[in-house]
Amino acid sequence: MDGRESQSSTAAAARYTLPPSRLACEDILFCIDVDPESLIEMKNTSVTGRPFTRLESIKQAILLFINAKLAINPDHRFAYFALGKSPFWLKKEFSSEVDSAIAAFQGINVDSSAGHADLTHLFRVANHEAKKSRAQNRILRVILLYCRSSVAPHHQWPTTQKLFTLDVIYLHDKPGPDNCPQKVYDGLVDALEQVSEYEGYIFESGQGLTRVLFRYMCLLLSHPQQRCVQDDIDIPKSLTKKSPVVDPAALADQECVPVSSQ
Repeated sequence: MDGRESQSSTAAAARYTLPPSRLACEDILFCIDVDPESLIEMKNTSVTGRPFTRLESIKQAILLFINAKLAINPDHRFAYFALGKSPFWLKKEFSSEVDSAIAAFQGINVDSSAGHADLTHLFRVANHEAKKSRAQNRILRVILLYCRSSVAPHHQWPTTQKLFTLDVIYLHDKPGPDNCPQKVYDGLVDALEQVSEYEGYIFESGQGLTRVLFRYMCLLLSHPQQRCVQDDIDIPKSLTKKSPVVDPAALADQECVPVSSQ
């Protein structure tokens, strides 16, 4: 009896429980890179045969994200920033309307003078907006879409302030004499780890494929309060069906089935 009681108490102590809680609605601030590299063409083309630029593909991906996110919860809200030489507002008021995104896109102009990328102002704005979101029992997330292959972003930000979550999608050229995407990627990782309240995700691609960008945007639909660490992501699953393993002995048995003489 004593042994059984001991095993029962051990099992009870080891049982995992998750207290019920509500996921906070999100205020999501998109920051779109408007460096001249955002006009580099992707490999995909429109119905007219004209290639899409990175900027055009980013706009499509954001609209895909917003429609999907609102289908999950219509109370999520979105605002829009652009990153030239420094960040600036495209649409300051957070809104759940898709038309608000389309209106913000109309105000995008490529910044030909963008030579470096300072994220400090973006983080200050995000920190300020995060405080307002928290006052409404919401959380703030920044999604940075970055396109520069040779310009690593920099920032000045205290490691003690983590009031929002940062996600990054980095579209870049292949490594070459005139660019260093690995150095840029490392700088983006450092920024993400320094400012993110919850688990932030970073994805990169030098393939120039719109479907890869869309897949990454779909992965960012995951709520920051409900995420696993990025290294544990095992989606999307491959759709390739594996051929069933056939046992040779079973095939031999089927070939040797006795036939009735009747």
